[in-house]
Amino acid sequence: MLRLCKRLVAGGVVLGLAACANDDFSDLDQFMAEKRARPAGIIAAIPPFKDYEAFAYSATTTRSPFERPVAVQDVAQLQSVSAVRPDPNRPKEFLEQYTLESLVMVGTIRRNGKDWTLMQDPDGGIHRVGLGNYIGRNHGRVIDMGPTYVAVVEIVSDGSEDGWVERPRSIMLSGMNLGEG
Repeated sequence: MLRLCKRLVAGGVVLGLAACANDDFSDLDQFMAEKRARPAGIIAAIPPFKDYEAFAYSATTTRSPFERPVAVQDVAQLQSVSAVRPDPNRPKEFLEQYTLESLVMVGTIRRNGKDWTLMQDPDGGIHRVGLGNYIGRNHGRVIDMGPTYVAVVEIVSDGSEDGWVERPRSIMLSGMNLGEG
């Protein structure tokens, strides 16, 4: 029975293929003759390329458009003294290449009698941060640490040509839903 089914299927395939064999290509030959009878087109010359002009970003000292703006009432409350300004001669610390929003507090440790906060960068690296260390892109200095938070004071532009203000920020321990201050 199985052998008979195999022969019937094989016979059907052979008959189907034989039905598809057609040597009449007159419609294809006619189509190709029409296309060859048309006049040949002219290929346009390649247009000249303009040189790439690099964009010079001149707003490096202003607030990033991706960070929250400083609220007007917060600026009025903060101390805006002409003495407040970032130190351009201070060597940058490693965590200053990241925004505060991208840093995550993952814990604290005590080593040799000194308290440290453990911060995770966006690349997954863990770093020790102590009082006085700088973190974030806005000259943020660590002023207070606790088991569940790190308090930072940033120096940000107040929007005027040479004005700076201090902005307090905090980073909470990862997993705590207490909000940001």
